[in-house]
Amino acid sequence: MVRQTDVNRTARTSYVRDLKIPEQRHPEKAHRPDNAQPKKPKWIRVKAPTGEGYNATKKIMRENKLVTVCEEAGCPNAGECWSQGHATMMIMGDICTRGCTFCNIATGRPDDLDVFEPGRVADAVQKLGLNHVVITSVDRDDLKDGGAEHFAQTIRAVRHRSPKTTIEILTPDFLKCDDSVLDIVVDAKPDVFNHNLETVPGLYPEVRPGARYFHSLRLLQRVKERDASIFTKSGIMVGLGEDRQAVLQVMDDARAADVDFLTIGQYLQPTPKHHGVDRFVTPEEFESYEKAAYGKGFLMVSATPLTRSSYHAGDDFARLRENRLAKLGQK
Repeated sequence: MVRQTDVNRTARTSYVRDLKIPEQRHPEKAHRPDNAQPKKPKWIRVKAPTGEGYNATKKIMRENKLVTVCEEAGCPNAGECWSQGHATMMIMGDICTRGCTFCNIATGRPDDLDVFEPGRVADAVQKLGLNHVVITSVDRDDLKDGGAEHFAQTIRAVRHRSPKTTIEILTPDFLKCDDSVLDIVVDAKPDVFNHNLETVPGLYPEVRPGARYFHSLRLLQRVKERDASIFTKSGIMVGLGEDRQAVLQVMDDARAADVDFLTIGQYLQPTPKHHGVDRFVTPEEFESYEKAAYGKGFLMVSATPLTRSSYHAGDDFARLRENRLAKLGQK
């Protein structure tokens, strides 16, 4: 069985070789003491990224000069998703202006926006024949609108080339922008607006120091206020040091913000310089979280050790839509 660290290292080495990205990804973490990386339990197992489907997806990504969060964040599900022709596009470059202690995306000063990127994303979506696409981005605190217009242009480009494809976006928090920039994204009419809370509020100073918990909640709430037809989605990681009561409180907060879909997955430590894994949450505990979340009124919940924001997103969107219809008595 291939270990996740080996999969991540293989994918990252290939990516660096292809795009000539420097290995110094986290200068802000260089001074941090190493955190021991505990041995992964038996329930966290992934397959190495191989096969014709995987290689075909990789070829399309390279031909279109696109970045994917699958590779940048070292997602454990990359092999499975890419083998099925699914990849989460990451727009606005591969360098983030934030330095969250859980994240493996490079930190630094980003390049200027590529005005041709929305068209290349749309071309890749068409070539892959995607019924549902997830588009995310790095944080771009250097931009006045945080990249909102670039998101909107990408949504419109995909709609033009693949009008039947449903679009899910996973956005940054637009913390340093005017409130009006959210309207730019919402008015482009994504089918799903996702913004991850990432962790419980008590861990924000350590895990997500550049963000604000209640700002992120309010962002999700404002999407619903602006356009109630758009599904809203958020996710957290567990195993960072939170307790059960704090997770249940996040569920209540998300429901108060009218979030439709909640994801909960196990935090996996990218390197010794990242936030340490406090513990590996058992599958039984994930099942308990899922049951509790459904009991609080979410339309959809995905809670497993390997759950990630875009994992099985297409199938989940179909179920999400069906669940809304059922709730409204239209099914």
